Amino acid sequence: MATEKTLADAFHETLKDVYYAEKQSVKALKKSAKAAQSPELREAFETHAEESAEQVERLVQVFEIIGKPARAKTCEAMQGIVGEMGEDLEDFGGTDAADQVLIGCTQAVEHYEIARYGLLKTWAAKLGYDEAAALLDQTLEEEKKTDALLTEIAEGLDYARPEAEGETDAPAPAPAPKAKSAKKAA
Repeated sequence: MATEKTLADAFHETLKDVYYAEKQSVKALKKSAKAAQSPELREAFETHAEESAEQVERLVQVFEIIGKPARAKTCEAMQGIVGEMGEDLEDFGGTDAADQVLIGCTQAVEHYEIARYGLLKTWAAKLGYDEAAALLDQTLEEEKKTDALLTEIAEGLDYARPEAEGETDAPAPAPAPKAKSAKKAA
C-alpha cells in the first residue's frame, strides 16, 4: 500500500518546483535586460535578476530547514511562460512595443511566483517551519515590489499610437439601435 501524502510532501514538491522556476527566472531576467530598450527597464531587470539569485539561495536555506536536499523539479508552468517570452522577443524585439511586451512577459513570471511563494509561506506556517515562512515572506514581498515597479515603468513608457485610419485592430462601433415606433398596429 502506498503511503499517504501529507502537506509536508506537498510543500516539498512545490518547493522543488519553485526552485526550478526561480533559476529559470534569473536566466529570463538577464535575457530581458539585454533586450530592453528603456534604460530604466533594463536596470529594473538587472536588479531583479540579482535579487532572484539571492532568492534561489534563500530557497536552498528553506530546503535545509526542512532537512531535504536542494533539488529542482521541472516546472512546466515556468517553461511555458519563458517559452512564450522567447516567442514574444522574436516577434516584438526592436519594435515600439518591445518594452511593453517584455514587461507583460516578466509580470507573468512575477504573478506565478507571487502565487507560489504565497502558498509556500502559508504551508510553511501551518507546518511549523517558522524560519522558512519568514524567508518565503521576504521573497514574496520582493516579488510584489517588482511587479508594482514594472507596472509603474509600463505606465511611464512612451508609446506612439498608430494615427492612420485602419491601423487599429479595434472593431468598428456597432450601429445605434433603431427607435421603436410609438404607433401600435390596431
